[in-house]
Amino acid sequence: MTLKVGVLGYRFMGKAHANALARLPMFFPDAPDVERHTLIGRDEEALSEAADRLGFAHTSTDWEEVIDEVDAFYNLGPNFVHAEPSIAALEAGVPVLCEKPLAANLSDAERMAEAARSADVPTATAFNYRFIPAIQYAKGLIEDGVLGEIHQFRGRYLQDWLVDPDAPWSWRNDEELAGSGALGDLGAHTIDLARFLVGDVERVSGHLQTFVDERPVEGESTGDGETAADETRPVTVDDAYSAQAELEGDVMATFEASRFANGHKNDHTIEIHGSEGSLKFSLERLNELEVLRGENRGYETVLVTDESDPYVEHWWPPGHVIGWEHTFVHENYEFLSAVESGTEYHPNFADGVAVQKVLDAIERSDESGEWLQVE
Repeated sequence: MTLKVGVLGYRFMGKAHANALARLPMFFPDAPDVERHTLIGRDEEALSEAADRLGFAHTSTDWEEVIDEVDAFYNLGPNFVHAEPSIAALEAGVPVLCEKPLAANLSDAERMAEAARSADVPTATAFNYRFIPAIQYAKGLIEDGVLGEIHQFRGRYLQDWLVDPDAPWSWRNDEELAGSGALGDLGAHTIDLARFLVGDVERVSGHLQTFVDERPVEGESTGDGETAADETRPVTVDDAYSAQAELEGDVMATFEASRFANGHKNDHTIEIHGSEGSLKFSLERLNELEVLRGENRGYETVLVTDESDPYVEHWWPPGHVIGWEHTFVHENYEFLSAVESGTEYHPNFADGVAVQKVLDAIERSDESGEWLQVE
């Protein structure tokens, strides 16, 4: 059986997932056969060009027409379009992979999770960092008790693409379209890893800040190579956030993210401290895990590229590193294998709404100035 995949969105995430789908048969021979069936977007000319480049057989400007034609639906659009197409696909019994955060707000995320429960088909919230071999290796160390009793989790995600106050406005700067800024865009990844590696978030105290209140809108060309940029739009989301949190088992946690961290391009770092050891991971060195064990005086750097390490046997000889794009191959392999077999997949929509509840509580805590339980 060949699984026909329909994909809504063809820019950043569309390219990442299309690349993953193309790589599957080359490196994962036991993966399901997949057809990149239909690419969905609004601009017919740009859509046609993208479909040719990304290897899709068909295009459509109407996602409703596609749902009955595919075996899996990928919703890679902006946050505000996550809910309705995903719910419609689930009501038609079609498995759905949706980009993170699950929705622009908690209400929509809960509707999506309820639709997933009713549909009883595999769903995925696209937290691709779970599928980094070093993160999987860290999960194994924690489950084997190498770190002992976990005391602290620290996570930060730093970028700098909005430091320039003249950087143009986009949908990511609008609360109605994105839901939140650095909190949802970056913090969702950190919170998911905290849940995956340590446990659920039980209460939070959050702080959000916006550094630039309005940004220029990219205008029409003036004909002399310049762009008119007189119009501005307000920024209604956070540029940075921080939060204190308590995870299950009385684990202390701190979360932080910024799109204003000058000098940081894609710096996602986590640390976990336990009674018997600790570990550190950085996305900018994603083939490595720093581990402190028992009585050792310092951290050892483990290169997670051996054949026995998670997913590595599918790629290159030991010591030959993989990169960011490969996380999507692993994610697609696991999700589509679940679709083919009808088995449960994680992180699913229930995991996505669990993260969304934390995002919502952090925002409400910032408004109230109080610690809040994550309900």
